[in-house]
Amino acid sequence: MVLLLLRLLLAATVPLLDKTEARYAEIARLMVETKDWVVLQVDYGFPFWAKPPLSTWLSAISFEAFGISELSARLPSFLLHLLLLVLLGFWVKRKRISIYLPAFILLSTPEFLLHTGVVSTDTALGCCTALAMLSFWQALQDNAALYWKYLFFVALGFGLLAKGPITLMLIVPPLLVWIALHKVGLRVLIKKLPWGIGLFTTLFIALPWYIMTEQRSPGFIDYFLIGEHFERFFNPAWSGDRYGNPKSQARGTIWGFLFIFAFPWIQFVLYKFWKERKTILQNKWVSFLGLWMLWLPLFFTFSSNILHTYILPSMVPMALLVLHWWGDLKPRKSWLALASFFPVFVILSTIVFFSWDGTKKYLNSDKYLLSHRMIRTSDVPLSTLYWKRKSYSGQFYTGAKIQLIGSGAALDSVLQTKDKLFLVVPNKMRKELPVKYLPKLLLIDSNHRTSLFLLNQGTEVDQERTVLFNIDE
Repeated sequence: MVLLLLRLLLAATVPLLDKTEARYAEIARLMVETKDWVVLQVDYGFPFWAKPPLSTWLSAISFEAFGISELSARLPSFLLHLLLLVLLGFWVKRKRISIYLPAFILLSTPEFLLHTGVVSTDTALGCCTALAMLSFWQALQDNAALYWKYLFFVALGFGLLAKGPITLMLIVPPLLVWIALHKVGLRVLIKKLPWGIGLFTTLFIALPWYIMTEQRSPGFIDYFLIGEHFERFFNPAWSGDRYGNPKSQARGTIWGFLFIFAFPWIQFVLYKFWKERKTILQNKWVSFLGLWMLWLPLFFTFSSNILHTYILPSMVPMALLVLHWWGDLKPRKSWLALASFFPVFVILSTIVFFSWDGTKKYLNSDKYLLSHRMIRTSDVPLSTLYWKRKSYSGQFYTGAKIQLIGSGAALDSVLQTKDKLFLVVPNKMRKELPVKYLPKLLLIDSNHRTSLFLLNQGTEVDQERTVLFNIDE
């Protein structure tokens, strides 16, 4: 409970971080502003084809209900993980295990705790994957409730809206291997699951959005299915990314991410795999969880364009395996001490964040920088320009009321009609500013990556430094 409250506090107070989190929040804000709930936009009139809409819809609904804020943007992912923890609590209750134990294991895992309150498509994907896999397992049991049989297909449909066909690649192969391994007959599968109505339900949930998006924004299907699902993962030289540069990593890096961001529970699970390697495949439940957990890193082993967030769907089966072997966790105090390391680190970091104002300089966000645009001598708001590269946090916190300037000529054109304006400059690009404007630039504030200037054509900066701004020397 303490960790959940702490995570909620951070979700409400930490600025949206560039570039991924601020980008998805800005897409949701634009959805609310433009009232276009079909074609996602990363800027006005510029479609965002890289991801399906589920997480954006959730953030946009939250904006509509609670207003535009960091907490509203992050609340859906927090609630999704909270619901998942409740589901797992009831899942293990029948085995006479504390309903709080799954929450402790997952919230002490870095990857899961980080995503409990982050604007991300991976949270929705992880929840859909978990619901699909657990529903499939439960549907095959004798006297299974009817809703489990349909929840499997519902989860597949929402998974296609969460991240796309990659959802099927994370769910179907491990299920097929498990079915073959334990010789589950076709007759049993047909009897236990309503395939006709189920597949219709999956398509009914997901297909309309894909069709409408392609109709309204031609080219989406080709980019999303080919570019995002093949080129991104299997072509390190892919240059077709419309929204940034692919994250090129050494092949096999996904395993390093798993070892680091699933610490310490992944180490315990892999140790138990090795120790019981001769009999592990004979246990239907353990082999089901093992295939579910390991298929994802196996699938991404030969991909170079990966992020640590990709391992999130493996966290639930890992936690369930830890619960399965909980009685073998010895020495338990040592494991619990290791598991407490990251939560304690988060608590200490939170204390530093709230007690030391200097942390704001190192956050990957322009929120605090832009907050210093305070004019004391005029009620007329000044335009804010970004020099050569704008940030998604800048778009979000200004309501997209910023302009990108890519050259000295473009800046000259703007200054023909404006005497004063704010100029946000990446620190690495300061030397690229036109020399003639340097004497006119007043540094307002800066952080580790960006600086905010007032550009005034009429007055040298040293003459009006104390007139226009409250600047701490």
